[in-house]
Amino acid sequence: MKGFTIWLTGLSGSGKTTIAKELQKKLLMLGYKAELLDGDEVRRNLSPDLGFSKQDREMHAKRVVYISKLLTRNGIISIVSLISPYRAFRAYAREELKDFVEVYVKCSIDTCIKRDPKGLYKKALNGEIQDMTGIQDPYEEPLNPEVTVDTDRQSVDECVDTILARLHQLGYINTLIEERRSDAKQR
Repeated sequence: MKGFTIWLTGLSGSGKTTIAKELQKKLLMLGYKAELLDGDEVRRNLSPDLGFSKQDREMHAKRVVYISKLLTRNGIISIVSLISPYRAFRAYAREELKDFVEVYVKCSIDTCIKRDPKGLYKKALNGEIQDMTGIQDPYEEPLNPEVTVDTDRQSVDECVDTILARLHQLGYINTLIEERRSDAKQR
């Protein structure tokens, strides 16, 4: 099996991690090897020395790219859930990883602020933290992602199904969940 990287990018609170976890679960159900590299988890374990400046974010993301490269060359699907706000860095990741599927997890800043699962927007709006993507620091939307899901309008399952359908269309996976279900019913 050929490894590849699914890179989910979007604002904090857009649903990247939730979608990535469900995507991993469905890929494993289909018999694929898939590992999740969540930005917060990787930061806690491999980048506790880094802050949130542009330079620190890029260093953190380079560490994620390196791990993803190791996984993919060993036939594992690497699912990366990382804000990765700068187009130039995502272009770097695409170049380094080659088999790269960019997924834009689109969500309005208003919805992200309402969700605010970590309380970061509240802190940023109160001036307690700096460099918050979408508030003090820009988020550069992808120009040509392979997949766009809109969590303002789509459920988690709809987002995951959209990603899986596109992976199938691109030739990265050869079995869809619906096909697996119909095969099971025929038995």
